[in-house]
Amino acid sequence: MTLTDTVRRAEHAVGLAGLTGRTARTESAARTEGAARTESAARTESAARTEGTARAESTSDASAPEKAPRSAAGREADGLAVASFVLGLVGLLVMNILLGPAAIVMALLALARSTGRRGRALLGLALGVADLVVLAVLVSANGAVVWNVGG
Repeated sequence: MTLTDTVRRAEHAVGLAGLTGRTARTESAARTEGAARTESAARTESAARTEGTARAESTSDASAPEKAPRSAAGREADGLAVASFVLGLVGLLVMNILLGPAAIVMALLALARSTGRRGRALLGLALGVADLVVLAVLVSANGAVVWNVGG
């Protein structure tokens, strides 16, 4: 009996039959080495995922993610939203006959252009309507479009 026959019998006994040219010891070593590589790769992947998650969490906690620059139309719509808010707010005090409708129109334009400041546009719309309500109350109380603050 030769060494090759002995190795084949050992392979067959261990369950490694059909591995010609390899000994049971080299196959076992190869399996162990392959398992070690697989575990190492799994650890590396796990560490990369953990690091990526930590980076994502630190980015979201530290500051908001950077947004792409808005187009000119988007900035214009945002400006309309802010202008409608300011005009509606000022219109509650003075010149509500002019500033109320202007605030309403600007708010509707900002909403139609999909502003990023939707809440501000809605506030401008509400304040513009409030301007007209104040105007209606003053006209019905005084009979004219006149403010009487002191008496």
